[in-house]
Amino acid sequence: MAGIQRLLTLPYRHGQSNRIAAIWGMSTSSHRNSSSGTDFIQDSIIPTMHFQRSLPRLPIPKLPDTCRRYLASQEPVLSPEVYAATEKIVRDFEKGEGQALNSQLIAQDKRNKHTSYISGPWFDMYLESRSSLVLNFNPYMAYQFDERQEYNDQLIRSTNLVVSAMRFMKTIRSSKLEPEVYHLNPKKSDTQSFRKIARWMPQSIAAYYAIINKAFPLDMSQYFRLFNSTRIPQIGRDELVTDETGRHILVVRNGKFYTFDVIDEDGNIVSPAVIHANLQHILNDTAARPDHPWGYLTAENRDVWARVRQQIVDSSEGNARTLDEIDSAVFCLCLDDTSPDDAEGMTRNMLYGDGAYRWFDKSFQVIVCKNGLMSVNFEHAWGDGVAVLRFFNETFKDTREKPAVSPSAQPASIDASQNVKRLALDLDPAVSNAIDTARANYDAATSKLGINAHQHMDFGKNFLKTCKISPDSIMQLSFQMAYYRMMGRVAATYESCSTAAFKHGRTETLRSATKETFECSKAFDKNSSMSDKEKRRLLQECSNKHNQLTKEAAMGQGWDRHLFALRTLAAKEGKTPEIFADPAYTHINHIILSTSTLSAPAVLAGGFAPVVPNGLGVGYSAFDESVACNITSYPDSLSGQDFVDCVVNCWKDIQDVLAKTNK
Repeated sequence: MAGIQRLLTLPYRHGQSNRIAAIWGMSTSSHRNSSSGTDFIQDSIIPTMHFQRSLPRLPIPKLPDTCRRYLASQEPVLSPEVYAATEKIVRDFEKGEGQALNSQLIAQDKRNKHTSYISGPWFDMYLESRSSLVLNFNPYMAYQFDERQEYNDQLIRSTNLVVSAMRFMKTIRSSKLEPEVYHLNPKKSDTQSFRKIARWMPQSIAAYYAIINKAFPLDMSQYFRLFNSTRIPQIGRDELVTDETGRHILVVRNGKFYTFDVIDEDGNIVSPAVIHANLQHILNDTAARPDHPWGYLTAENRDVWARVRQQIVDSSEGNARTLDEIDSAVFCLCLDDTSPDDAEGMTRNMLYGDGAYRWFDKSFQVIVCKNGLMSVNFEHAWGDGVAVLRFFNETFKDTREKPAVSPSAQPASIDASQNVKRLALDLDPAVSNAIDTARANYDAATSKLGINAHQHMDFGKNFLKTCKISPDSIMQLSFQMAYYRMMGRVAATYESCSTAAFKHGRTETLRSATKETFECSKAFDKNSSMSDKEKRRLLQECSNKHNQLTKEAAMGQGWDRHLFALRTLAAKEGKTPEIFADPAYTHINHIILSTSTLSAPAVLAGGFAPVVPNGLGVGYSAFDESVACNITSYPDSLSGQDFVDCVVNCWKDIQDVLAKTNK
């Protein structure tokens, strides 16, 4: 465990809410009203969804601005000749087809003021994909270990997590969860006086009152999908289903599926001692692992899984009821029989693990290992991580500060077999064969993934701040420089940025490969004769540009989502404007460096797979005194270890220049 804690304080892919905080120097609400009731984690005086109605709408960027930004992103990745051809295509689009499509998009947006222009197309993008959820979509983030070793016992930690999760769910559904707000001036707005006034503001203007006080409420429309939700495979397009009547959780262990109630008939949380006893009963079950574990099916191609699922449902009413129980469960708890003790083992276990212990369709799964290592693996179609991160942080805090059971606690003296139901499916030979095929596909896909992690202890945020330079810009620059040293060219790069400051905002792409990072990468090449002073100037220019792009993306002023929406409109009309047929558009959307960061005290580590076969999944963090990265790759196409080695050398080179030129 100590080895993981030392090496793996790493990032989570979709930490967009933290990105918002970083943009404007915001601080999160430090004041969380604690509830005196044991069924709640908070008792906010502002109702949970109070600001939602009056959130500002996501703006559609002006078409000329989008075209300008798109060309700026293309310039460093294209040769001058190819860029010239692309520039002409873009200018023609801006003057012709683009104007007509943009007018349609604006008109459509005005007819749908309850949502954002990107929400529908973005849901479709996820739900229409036929790719496996595993490695392609579901990320993970791992909890820090409890500082009290005895609380990391698998049974104790699982029990406390279940109770805290139910407290969180009840707090949301009782509208007692404090609204998610970021504060530019916390001394003014992160106060009881602000809350007392805000609560009496009509919902139609509440968000505007907050914004006037430099407090920025975030969209919370995704929160209801956290619990009792599942992605149901369908031919062509999956469906998101939420059934809030479910009072049970799903527990998966060694290919066996169980349920038991965590909410009683009166709506109260079941006694922690009873939950403790139920989980102990499951852990004590020594029945053999099924020959055909169902969980592998949720990792299949979505059309394949849809057909098999329909076969299962059609074969018996009992099968249909079993799948309904899985779908309506509050969430899925996976009790693993592994004890990862290094970076690679943890990422393999939490990103995919043994498919017999998983049900990837649930909105989220909490995975708890025998050594107490615990993480959340979540399905991505329903949300972008803001709700998951809030759940993550609040449950971590609650399990530490108000654990429902202690290591000395005894489970309830009950016959837990009367509470715990072992689920069963009647599998015909065709379905059994499909499971075997799914398992073979799963093993083949996951075995190809490479994982490399490194923590560099020589500098961190504190040093970079003395240099008056953005830590995130330096991290992104180091990845650009490393890839340039490896391959001699610029890589198409994606950094996720939340637009949750707007109603039904999703994400925007921060295109961190810029003309500035390209010039800086060349300046730091071993054959360069550029002086340290000139290199320092280029580092500052990279930082300034990165800060500008970050602010634009958070305000919905990138180019990716706008062009995506226009392309979607054109496709519905059976059209493919030349800008989208241009190989340069395909090239820049073939993301080689898929990157994201998360810095939160509750997070031990996080990970995600590359989005293309010859790409890299780059998770990273900048801490006060160190920087770290967690890299996934497909080594047959691109070596993650070679990339990490180059990154480390780039960190050293950048640090050397900054140290020499820092005044």
